[in-house]
Amino acid sequence: MTTWNLEGMKKHVLMCNGSSCMRKGGEEVTVAIRDEIKTLGLDEHVHTSRTRCNGRCKDACVVVVYPEGAWYEGMTPDKARLMVQSHLRDNVPLQDSLVYQFEEGQLARTSHTEAIKGIQKNKDEKKESVKL
Repeated sequence: MTTWNLEGMKKHVLMCNGSSCMRKGGEEVTVAIRDEIKTLGLDEHVHTSRTRCNGRCKDACVVVVYPEGAWYEGMTPDKARLMVQSHLRDNVPLQDSLVYQFEEGQLARTSHTEAIKGIQKNKDEKKESVKL
């Protein structure tokens, strides 16, 4: 197995390769992202990782970019290449596919998304929120 030296990385791209995303072109999206990163010479500053299910199967194919915490839905190879150009190279998130992003230290749904909200993780309304 490879062990990468991650010093100097500015972005980390998590590409869902869970079963729902793979059925909707996850492999092709993964290849397109990695190919565009290489084409644009961003290898030294962008690390990519394949993941298993990211828990947003209805949004397949899902791609997440950190440190921004930008969650993208419905990624295709063409959208993936645009995301690399816009977000990874130019630091401008691809708004039409953005479902979540960090705002004030926590993930927030974008206002324009039509993606389903999903199941609430904290079902007990009385629980205190935890400061991290």
